[in-house]
Amino acid sequence: MPEIDFWFSIGSTYSFLTVMRLDDWCDQHDATVRWRPFNVRTVMSAKQNIPFAGKPVKSAYMWRDIERRAAKYHIHAKLPAPYPISDLALANQVALLGMGEGWGKNFVQSLYRIWFDEGIEAGSESALSEALQRCQQEPRVILARARSEDAIQALEAETENAISLGVFGAPSFVVRGEVFWGDDRLDDALSWVRVGHVT
Repeated sequence: MPEIDFWFSIGSTYSFLTVMRLDDWCDQHDATVRWRPFNVRTVMSAKQNIPFAGKPVKSAYMWRDIERRAAKYHIHAKLPAPYPISDLALANQVALLGMGEGWGKNFVQSLYRIWFDEGIEAGSESALSEALQRCQQEPRVILARARSEDAIQALEAETENAISLGVFGAPSFVVRGEVFWGDDRLDDALSWVRVGHVT
């Protein structure tokens, strides 16, 4: 059975909902999901799509919508969280590095808790360092590696990969070439894995 590819970007507020519930969801549905960090800001800038910055009514809706959905999933959140984040690329470069070394998922979950529970902006050095420490990683060493040209190019390559699949926002789920955009499309992606259509 094919995996669901979970394309997410630290800095995406709605990705919080998926990040914090995905492990339990996989257990409940006997599903396998591959975590794929990319730079959603690159994608949106190319499309001149700035979704919430400078749009107070839309931003207010976003935070209320996340609050409602977090309550539905029994996920704690202190809202609004600091937004947008400052160094989205670096946060995702760290995540991508970690995915290759086995601590990436834990890092992402820790960083979102720091951002949404503790109110510390996720692109800041303090938030990144704290999340790395919670994963038993040395912040100084990992951040230096994540700032390297290899790490920058790796995230750029993954972002191009996401674009080539038709991913235009986060979170997105890709199954057999089908793109499902939004946290609320996770169950549809699972249906596509299992029966080839949405049930």
